[in-house]
Amino acid sequence: MEDTENKPEDNSTTVTQFLFLGFSELPNLQGFLFWIFSIMYMIIIIGNSLIIVIARIDPALQKPMYFFLANFSFLEICCVSVTLPRILYNLWTQDRKICFLACAVQMFFFTILAATECFLLAVMSYDRYVAICNPLHYPLVMNPTKCTQMAIGSWLGGIPIQIGQTCGIFSLRFCYSNRIDHFFCDIPPVLKLACGDTSMCKTAVYVVFMMFVAFPFMMILGSYSKIIATIVKLPTATGQAKAFSTCSSHLVVVVLFFGSGTINYFRPKSTNSAGTDELLSLVYTTVTPMFNPLIYSLRNKDVIAALRRVLLKMKSHRVIYK
Repeated sequence: MEDTENKPEDNSTTVTQFLFLGFSELPNLQGFLFWIFSIMYMIIIIGNSLIIVIARIDPALQKPMYFFLANFSFLEICCVSVTLPRILYNLWTQDRKICFLACAVQMFFFTILAATECFLLAVMSYDRYVAICNPLHYPLVMNPTKCTQMAIGSWLGGIPIQIGQTCGIFSLRFCYSNRIDHFFCDIPPVLKLACGDTSMCKTAVYVVFMMFVAFPFMMILGSYSKIIATIVKLPTATGQAKAFSTCSSHLVVVVLFFGSGTINYFRPKSTNSAGTDELLSLVYTTVTPMFNPLIYSLRNKDVIAALRRVLLKMKSHRVIYK
């Protein structure tokens, strides 16, 4: 396709497809990057699938905390499946073009799943708040019906707004350049290519950010401020350590996800660079989902014990069949 960069705005130069520039500056590493991302994708699928399986089949993990963890692991698989297969295709074929509709679909699903992740992290922090601050009311407050409702709300809550936001962005005209300086159709690099006045769309992006990122993050901060206040009042150091250990994994994931995402979207423009954008995007789109199973399993005795029981069952079945 002819690159329309730096051409005047008129109907003859309207962009109908885009070209990803992500990782194109590393021509000698395309094969290496393909295999690295392939391995990461397999680790994410296997690790998160294992969390889902043991949370479903192990009786000791039939608790709200692990119900939400299974939802979160499935979400991580969905998130990486929106971006990584396309990256692998681009690296393998060197065909970096994506049509207008496919770019819109990718952005829609990415923003929906990102909103779901924010909501789920907030719900998981609320679960820990009730468990630590109101343990006597925990079975009543976090009953199966309410847990299911909160999970469904997290998955579906952002769909109407994100439909409107995606339609608003792709109703703009793109007539200067078709080159997306990124490895997937994220909002900031796509908006940079739009013609005319984009102030309304940018304002809408900030409003959506407040609704689906800032608000859940404030809920998480509120939950953990009360959790910490409760933990420091516990009479024994053992009790404090046990209470904090149930929250530490979640806190690490929250810091990685919200930290990298916020820095990427809202750091000063004077410090913007495509390389930094790609690196920060990789943290919350690929690196965090890859390490989540490790973070939750290594810091959770229940998950480790359940994993051992599953592996022992698998081993015993193999012995029987032999």
